[in-house]
Amino acid sequence: MRQRTHEGFLRHKGFRWAQIATGLCVVATGVYFFVAMRLAEPPSGGSWLGYLLGTASVGLIVWLACLGVRKRVITQGHYSLKAWVSAHVYLGLSLTVLATLHTGFQFGWNVHTLAYALMMLVIASGALGVWAYATLPQRLHGNRGETTRKQMLDALASLDAQMHEAAQPLDRNGAAIVRLSIEQTDLGGGFWKRLTGSYGDCANRRALQQLRALPSPGSAVQAEALTKIEGLMTQKADALALARRQMGITALLEAWLFVHIPATFALLAALLAHIVSVFAYW
Repeated sequence: MRQRTHEGFLRHKGFRWAQIATGLCVVATGVYFFVAMRLAEPPSGGSWLGYLLGTASVGLIVWLACLGVRKRVITQGHYSLKAWVSAHVYLGLSLTVLATLHTGFQFGWNVHTLAYALMMLVIASGALGVWAYATLPQRLHGNRGETTRKQMLDALASLDAQMHEAAQPLDRNGAAIVRLSIEQTDLGGGFWKRLTGSYGDCANRRALQQLRALPSPGSAVQAEALTKIEGLMTQKADALALARRQMGITALLEAWLFVHIPATFALLAALLAHIVSVFAYW
């Protein structure tokens, strides 16, 4: 029996990039405090060490921002996408140490602190993304089981077709209720709706409530049709709940990008303003 093992980007090559990032942080911290002990005050961003740490931090930030471009190129070996993502995560986390040392622990209401705050926001949202990719795919699989997205949609379409067929003996009011479920049920909706699962206005749910509130039918044929349609609407409610949970988890998987990407562009703009102001007014 063939056995296959999957190595995630966090564990890539035995945590190689985690070790590199940790070593970089340890060296930078050791040098910083060694220099600080020889000076009257800790090195600031304007010292030679501050410039060195700042240059390294800017270089890392620009390189990390190139991941979106790198994702469009598939390669193997040392520069594979998995290796790149692993380096992206761990070197990104190392910026919390390198950039903080670059500031010399001096903060204020200025563009320099703004760039630092944006960097921390980008790192925090990236950490949320790592958590999402590490945990949510398992929830996706657990929710759908062996059912694919196409099978979910096909099941809903089949239930609608069966309801349409079963509704033939109904009067105008009963047929209108069935049309409400078939024609106005919203599977997904906007991003926030999918993320929160706010489907209190579900047309199928309203149709099911109206169906149950109908007076007793006058014929056995209509009674049998209503009973069958009620069962089909109940099955549709279960199928909708399954599909909507799936879309909710997918929305959660993507939500962090709505912070991470805009914050990255804002960080790059703030970094440019930080660098220009330093060399223009220093």
